[in-house]
Amino acid sequence: MQLSSKQKEFWNNANKRWNIKSGATRSGKTYLDYYIIPKRIREVSGKEGLVVIMGNTKGTLQRNIIEPLQNIYGTFLVSDIHSDNTAFLFGEKCYCLGADKINQVDRIRGSSIKYCYGDEVVTWHEDVFNMLKSRLDKEYSKFDGTCNPDNPNHWFYKFLKSDADIYLQEYTLDDNIFLPKSFINNLKKEYFGTVLYDRYILGKWALAEGLIYKIFADNTESFIISKSKIPKRFDSINIGHDFGGNKSNHAFVATGISFDNHMYKLRAKSIKATGMSFNELEIEFINFVEGIIRDYGYPDGIYCDSAEQTMINSYRQHTNYPIYNSIKKPINDRIRCTCLLMGSGRYHIVENECNDLINGLKTAVWDDKSLDDKRLDDGSSDIDILDADEYSFEYNIYKLIGR
Repeated sequence: MQLSSKQKEFWNNANKRWNIKSGATRSGKTYLDYYIIPKRIREVSGKEGLVVIMGNTKGTLQRNIIEPLQNIYGTFLVSDIHSDNTAFLFGEKCYCLGADKINQVDRIRGSSIKYCYGDEVVTWHEDVFNMLKSRLDKEYSKFDGTCNPDNPNHWFYKFLKSDADIYLQEYTLDDNIFLPKSFINNLKKEYFGTVLYDRYILGKWALAEGLIYKIFADNTESFIISKSKIPKRFDSINIGHDFGGNKSNHAFVATGISFDNHMYKLRAKSIKATGMSFNELEIEFINFVEGIIRDYGYPDGIYCDSAEQTMINSYRQHTNYPIYNSIKKPINDRIRCTCLLMGSGRYHIVENECNDLINGLKTAVWDDKSLDDKRLDDGSSDIDILDADEYSFEYNIYKLIGR
């Protein structure tokens, strides 16, 4: 097994109660743990207490931890996660639990834990972590965990800065000496100009401040493409639709995704909602969809704000369009996807078709009064057009960025 000097340092010195690796994505943090986990489990084999592995969800645990361990050691030593949320790892029964909701860990409440591994700790519910602190109650109890940095107001950052018994190691992307230089350079390019560069490349706990899409606002023309240069056919065409309320806008955005995973904004429209009847909105909706069908092709899906079921049901009664509810993925996941596509040169806006979307992107800012990463929604920018845009591609986020 080849290890970097940073990984060797952790292997030799991480013997505190809390052993944490924080830092950039793809920096080698988790790879080392595929060898740390069996070492820790064997050290406490036969001793009193539970072995627990926690992550954001059971699904991410299976993908991030269990399957890579199986690839190294085989399914005899590392089983799949069973229906009762347990697996057998290196001769020990192990509880494998999602930590995004407090009720996920009720089954171990009151139990002593001799070893716990934590994946993506920043995504956990704070109450889960607080419960865990009281469960590592043996002299030999240990916790190993990894995280990507977040906002410096995050509860886990405050824990890392406390006087608890912590071994903390911080990584930048360049600490992974085994990654191809071309991959590192491309990843830096994708995140450049965003708070994600500070966090996922430099490994810093950085505030989200100012313009969200600074790279777009600074060089808008580079994202504009003439209609004659877009692909003749798309892998999919989808429409996002957000419903406005008092003092906000109804919005439509049509997005084409090419077979090479570039995203094309085909048309966008934002309309003041105040004073508009539902019948008038339905006419606007039909005209927008028919225009996309005429100019670009039939949409694979029309994703509407799921909060407005009465309007959605009326659309379904009066049209034969493929209308679905938006899934409303976390806003920051949608923002991250847009930033990555912009940074990698895969985000395109058709010329003279999307002025409302351009204005929304150029004026979107982080809320500097919020302790969390939050997009400002005070009427100073068109949030509705951004929501409609994101509904048009959120089903394809994993396909577009692979993570």
